[in-house]
Parts: sequence; structure tokens; C-alpha cells
Amino acid sequence: MKTLSLALAAFMLPLASAGFAAEGDLSLSDGYARSSNPKAGAVFAMLHNAGGSDCTLQAVATDSAEVAELHTHEHGAHGVMRMTKVEAGFTVPAGGTHLLERGGDHIMLMGLTAPLENGAEVALTLDFGDCGTLQATVPVDNDRQAEAAAPMAHDGAPMTQH
Repeated sequence: MKTLSLALAAFMLPLASAGFAAEGDLSLSDGYARSSNPKAGAVFAMLHNAGGSDCTLQAVATDSAEVAELHTHEHGAHGVMRMTKVEAGFTVPAGGTHLLERGGDHIMLMGLTAPLENGAEVALTLDFGDCGTLQATVPVDNDRQAEAAAPMAHDGAPMTQH
């Protein structure tokens, strides 16, 4: 039994350090935060819902910033991308995922309490309303390159992945 516990701990340690968190049916993987200036930053991750009902990320709280908001990028006038606050939240479908990525849906951190420096961590409380909350800690990785663009729906919005 001790060997099994040690093996499980050895398996979970890299997941925890790679921005992995789980509570109940909700989990977050491959999470990280980054910042290009000392006043604002963003958090990106894959949200998972193993439950039988859709869950909507409604709000985020953190001690790392004065304000944490749900944001997305939209095509504005003349084809210029602009960032906007999302009031309705991000729905994670039952048995599915929702990607928070650069150039798409993400968590915006404004009024940082300290600059986001590589190696630091950002603790988050993700509020999914009736589905509960998810506590997560993500590493700061300002050097991480943007992933390839996510598939886009016909209206130009990022597709929710299942």
C-alpha cells in the first residue's frame, strides 16, 4: 500500500506543478499565467467537466490582482481584434472541455498586486455557480509561446471543444 501511495504521489506531483487542479466533476489542466507589463496579466488553461450537466464559469477571484474578469477577443471595426469582458461566462459542456487561450477566451488579471515573474504562482478560485467552485494554482510562464490558433466557428468565435 505504501508503494502505491508513493507511486500515486510521484504521478500527481508533476500534474500539480503544471497547473492541474480538480474538485468533483470540474478540473483545470495545462494552466499558466503570463504578463507583458507589471499592471495586468492573463490566465490560460483547459477547463474540464466530467459531470452530466453543463457548468458555466461565472467569476474568478484571486489575491494576485485587484480585479479578475472573464474576457474574450472579438473582431472589431476594420478587422481589428479587441478584447471584451464576458458577462455571460464560459460554458463547459457536460462531459466536455472549454479552452482558455491567448487570442480567445481567458481570465484577465488587472491591477496586479505584484508583477507576474517566471516561477511565481497564481492562486485562483473559479466560481461555477450551481456546479460549485474550483481552487487552482497556476505557474507564471512569461516565456510560453502561443499555441496554434483554435478552430473557429462560422461566426469567428472559438469553438467549444467536446
